[in-house]
Amino acid sequence: MPVEIPKDKWPGSVRKVTLGATTAEGGTRGKTVTVGGESSLPFLHFESETPCRPAVAIEIRDRRPDDWSPLLIETWEEVIDDPAKWAKAAEEAGADLIQLTLSLTDKNGNPNTPEAAVANVKAVLAATSLPLIVFGPGQAEMDNALIVPVAEAAKGERLLLGICEDKNYRTIVATAMANGHLVNARTPMDVNLAKQLNILISDMGLPTDRIIMDPTTGALGYGIEYGFSVMERLRLAALQGDAMTQSPMLVTPGFEAWKTKESKVGDGVPEAWGDWLKRAIHWETLTAMTLLESGADILVLRHPESVRRVKAAIEELMTPA
Repeated sequence: MPVEIPKDKWPGSVRKVTLGATTAEGGTRGKTVTVGGESSLPFLHFESETPCRPAVAIEIRDRRPDDWSPLLIETWEEVIDDPAKWAKAAEEAGADLIQLTLSLTDKNGNPNTPEAAVANVKAVLAATSLPLIVFGPGQAEMDNALIVPVAEAAKGERLLLGICEDKNYRTIVATAMANGHLVNARTPMDVNLAKQLNILISDMGLPTDRIIMDPTTGALGYGIEYGFSVMERLRLAALQGDAMTQSPMLVTPGFEAWKTKESKVGDGVPEAWGDWLKRAIHWETLTAMTLLESGADILVLRHPESVRRVKAAIEELMTPA
């Protein structure tokens, strides 16, 4: 006697959001990337089709990072002082998207300038055909100072702009609306805060199909359980029909995993921890895979081997049994 598999039928679904714009669409990208569209929990192919596969971005910087693990510096050594070459290398490493993070200062310690930010964004756009994510350094005033001119200089490219949070969302949203871009709505790990920021952004008039949620999370062993729970609750709310939680989700497992001691430190750790590089790549990969299962639509990674492993896993997960 055949066993009938119980299936949930959800009234809501995740919104589809497209990053990047081709020449025909007013941009210069060789392709676009669309995420979202799910109408069930992740990869439950027996319940409903997963229309868009999760995308993997590689994070690059506008200059050599001061705070990255030596393992990452060594991996990107040949291109790390040139963001355009770095972007091209990231594309060749299998990235679906490029995330360019702008630094607070230049290599000499002087404050970053709008002119330098614009020049670096234009160089990256010229070097790669992939859609681009541009994040400021994470300080609200400097984010505004750098992101606004970048948005104007790249008008029509459908960049994903960040960091858009409660401290500065008005400025970031206004420039995104004026120049045809998307925003990355970042909140601490909290369902209500994520929903509230989406409401505030929507109230300004930005279409909801130009919002990506960034609920933030911890790395493996550093609060990932709570991050997973928040993301899962956001996805359940979306499927239950809550329009203000139906945006696709972006997470940064590369940033989270590579700042842990297990990934960043090679000396003075227990011998049982094993090989440093293998351990660090495992940490990033497992953090990414955990968040993928909680509903992440865009994963921002740093090491090319992690990218290879996560993309291989996505390929397998997207194949119905």
